[in-house]
Amino acid sequence: MVRWRQYQSTVLIYAILLLVLSGMVVPLVWTLLTSFKYNVDVTLGWIPPRWTTDNYSGVFRAFSFLRYYANSLVIATAVTVVQVATSALAAYAFARLQFRGRDVLFLGYLSTMMIPADVLMIPQFVLMKKIPEWLNAVLATDFFSGFLYLKSHYIGHPVGLDSFFALIAPGCFSAYGTFMLRQFLLGISREIEEAALIDGCSAWGVFWHVVVPLAKPALGALAIFTFLGRWRAFLWPLIMTDSDSMMVLPVGLAKLSDLYVNDYGLICAGSVLMLVPMIAVFVFFQRWFISGIQLGAVKG
Repeated sequence: MVRWRQYQSTVLIYAILLLVLSGMVVPLVWTLLTSFKYNVDVTLGWIPPRWTTDNYSGVFRAFSFLRYYANSLVIATAVTVVQVATSALAAYAFARLQFRGRDVLFLGYLSTMMIPADVLMIPQFVLMKKIPEWLNAVLATDFFSGFLYLKSHYIGHPVGLDSFFALIAPGCFSAYGTFMLRQFLLGISREIEEAALIDGCSAWGVFWHVVVPLAKPALGALAIFTFLGRWRAFLWPLIMTDSDSMMVLPVGLAKLSDLYVNDYGLICAGSVLMLVPMIAVFVFFQRWFISGIQLGAVKG
């Protein structure tokens, strides 16, 4: 009787998990299959009656797909690297260093998580708009109001609106990332760091040679969250860019949608191509996810 109940519980758990999994996988499968359909065949069942790869080549002809792709990749990578670095340094300071007002400062930093991001968009927009004027006035130059080119390719203003600075800088610091890494560092034994200090290692050496290797599972998780969030960002890049050359991929894909006519095959092909970097980042950091699970499963 006990075995039968355990069997029923196991079947029920797997059924629920399968239901949740299907809710995530089904839209992806539909998107993938639709990307191989002609637009007139989109409503004719799941399996394409006529297979075509023209949608994938059509994405590159519809708009500056490679430029949008490169912009998104540069922005997401830069924000991920800088945010992980700043969050790790701040988390180490809050978790290990002793200084006056540390806990109050941490609580104040943490309280910024309660402010909706949408509320900050207008102040950030005004700030980004004013930065070139302030820098030009302080440095007595007009450089920051000019344009930048990489060979013959326009890459926006140095700072301010329609610049990589405006698309990258606001995402370089994260209260959530700092909190997550701090909680992870509190679980690392202090004896390892004390042994390194006794051996003559500096505070920076302890952080770089001891803390960072031990915190790789948390750093990998934060890198995945940060990259995915910035790669899919739509509203902030839409507000901050006004030239076609500075647009990112989510904004570019939105241009494929029309008020009266939508080419769903083209949209799905672009969406599938957009998934590639996200899958690659997850696969790359997956081993640190696994090691983090194993680390958390070991007791004593």
